[in-house]
Amino acid sequence: MADDWFAALDQELAQKEEEIKQDVGVQNTKKGEVNRTLIEDFWRIWNKFNNINVHFTMEPSHSAFAQFERFPDLWEFKPNFNFSAVNSISLVDRTQDQGRMGDSIKVRYYNKGDKVALRMVFEFCEGEHYYKYSGWKRIFGQYVLYDEYLDKVSLKRIHEVLADVVKVWYESHLRRNRDLILNHIKDNYERGESFTQ
Repeated sequence: MADDWFAALDQELAQKEEEIKQDVGVQNTKKGEVNRTLIEDFWRIWNKFNNINVHFTMEPSHSAFAQFERFPDLWEFKPNFNFSAVNSISLVDRTQDQGRMGDSIKVRYYNKGDKVALRMVFEFCEGEHYYKYSGWKRIFGQYVLYDEYLDKVSLKRIHEVLADVVKVWYESHLRRNRDLILNHIKDNYERGESFTQ
């Protein structure tokens, strides 16, 4: 009799384990497809800015996901790169003039309730503040460009947002006017978190 409760529990746990394995499998497939597209998109953006001598860094690094016949434009994905293992993708401006250092588009996955969600933000330094015990710290603000459950992610919508932001970001570099991109972000997207670094 004592084994009956455990046999029932064991059966429930096995059933739950199978359900979760299926969910994780579907989730990893979707995440891999989304990441493959976004990594390729971010690399194309990196190349476009590089052509006008604006230097970005990208995570994951091109050395992790790409093999080049001719750097940076003739390449293909490494056949063994695990797209579903990537939890964040970022494109960070390294330009030192006008305080642009650190302006970035970042994509990350996070848990929202019992589901996985994708959030894309534009992040930039809003200034500096002196703290008595830790010295000068940069204050960063984030604006939410896109936020959706992974199973409802629309690459079409992400591409619309990226086109909107990148077009203004590119123009702001050509005109050497950072306010163009900052004002556009503040006027068109919802403010997210702030933090110091």
